[in-house]
Amino acid sequence: MSQTTNIMGISFPNLTMEQTVTILGDVVDQRSTELFHVITGNPEIVMSCQKNQTLRAIVDQAGLVTADGAGIVMVSRFRGGQLTERVTGCDLLFRLLEEGNRKQWSFYLLGAEEKVSQRAVEVIEENYPGVIVSGRHHGFFSTDEEEHIVEEIRNAQPDFLIVALGAPNAEHWIDKHRHLLNARVAIGVGGSLDIVAGKTKRAPASWQKLNLEWLYRLLSQPSRWRRQLILPRFAVRALLFREQK
Repeated sequence: MSQTTNIMGISFPNLTMEQTVTILGDVVDQRSTELFHVITGNPEIVMSCQKNQTLRAIVDQAGLVTADGAGIVMVSRFRGGQLTERVTGCDLLFRLLEEGNRKQWSFYLLGAEEKVSQRAVEVIEENYPGVIVSGRHHGFFSTDEEEHIVEEIRNAQPDFLIVALGAPNAEHWIDKHRHLLNARVAIGVGGSLDIVAGKTKRAPASWQKLNLEWLYRLLSQPSRWRRQLILPRFAVRALLFREQK
């Protein structure tokens, strides 16, 4: 594993997208029975870890924490870290589908609305015919349905369990059932299935390159403004953060 950069007590390995995909491909090839939990560490998760010790423990024991967002990379640079690029849940999902198309990896999709879930599978089957969609379930399930969903995932034995239940719900759900899922890799991907299905549009590449995807989302969905307030709060706290001894 490469060197790490510490941001508010969370260790982020200095990995590029391609290095991340290679690591996860190796995990799949090893066919380990232990779940490899990938956490896409965005500012919201880092901030939540400061007061939510259960989430902090989940993050600390994860197999990999990626730099999900320009804010993480920018704070790293200001603090002398070595994070070179962001590895967002959405970008990672698309890269894994590309690689899975060649290697016939299997995916189970959990999350989003029923119609979005159905459409996401259709898009994947149309664009990545080599990928095996071993199952799916929408994200609006009851507690009584959970046991059935876990059983379905366990029987499917997917290489990748993609959980789109929002952060940190996805992280808690994966950790709660980690010993029963029988998947190789599990990743919380926020609202990425909405993007796969075409319900939500991704920011143009030029906006992404300028690290302005957050602004594009805010302009496209003004209702997100309260949630976006966490970004300046994160930047200030992260830049002033001092590790307690």
